[in-house]
Amino acid sequence: MSNDIARWKTLKSDIVFDHKWYTLRRDHVELPTGQVLDDYFVSVRRNVALTFALTDDNHVLFVRQYKHAAGEILIELPGGVIDEGENLPIEAAKRELLEETGYAPESIEQVLEVMDNPTKDTNRIYFFLARNARQVAAQDLDETENIEVLRVPLAEVEEMVLNGQIRVAGSVALCLLALRKLQ
Repeated sequence: MSNDIARWKTLKSDIVFDHKWYTLRRDHVELPTGQVLDDYFVSVRRNVALTFALTDDNHVLFVRQYKHAAGEILIELPGGVIDEGENLPIEAAKRELLEETGYAPESIEQVLEVMDNPTKDTNRIYFFLARNARQVAAQDLDETENIEVLRVPLAEVEEMVLNGQIRVAGSVALCLLALRKLQ
């Protein structure tokens, strides 16, 4: 058997569940070995923008909210799905930051593009670093959102990650990347 890594061949794909928040696809695939799998399930998910927003007085903006799948109230960075019609992930990053926190940044840059769970999910997460964010509006939340905005001193963020106060994977990764970039 060869150790060459090769793509799987998709023989057939069917959407088995389609909803505005979740789509499930069933793929029939042939592995490089010739083995056929007729029940490989893939979550077709929209891409996400996530922002590490630093205020003009050196605080980082976090959102604290209930996450039903986890059954917990969690602290994470502001972000959300990239809506249809948004041509660039940066547009979604700015929109989500404003909607969830009421803050807008003076500048924003993409830090990295990562894959969420490439074994089962199709989406990517775009990480952004925003600087000199200032409150310019009230929150504009969806009917399912109840979000508390937390302003955390920049010097405390690393400890919050390391002690498990921040434990949503994307937020953990972006916090550590942003802190390194800000050094």
